[in-house]
Amino acid sequence: MSGIGKLMKQATRMQQQMERVQQDLASKTVDGIAGGGIVKVVAKCDQTLVSIKISPDAVNPQDVAFLEELVLTAVNDAMAKAKDTAAKEMGSVTQGFSIPGLM
Repeated sequence: MSGIGKLMKQATRMQQQMERVQQDLASKTVDGIAGGGIVKVVAKCDQTLVSIKISPDAVNPQDVAFLEELVLTAVNDAMAKAKDTAAKEMGSVTQGFSIPGLM
């Protein structure tokens, strides 16, 4: 039974660490940019958007599709960075966790 007890302690410790990392991720931000900085998106690493900034130079009523594409590109850039940051931080918590017989 000591193996199961050790595994349960390890799982509890990992869960606590994951909760701390998730709280940290909710406060970390990343920037996504498009058009050389014409559009800038700030996202939290918990996959929520904080802000979208658009340079007045990007506003052309005749070419709304271009602006839409820039916003989409910047959002996707920020979300990819947020996802990557979260994966790295969560990976550091789960690293070394082994379940006997499965690893």
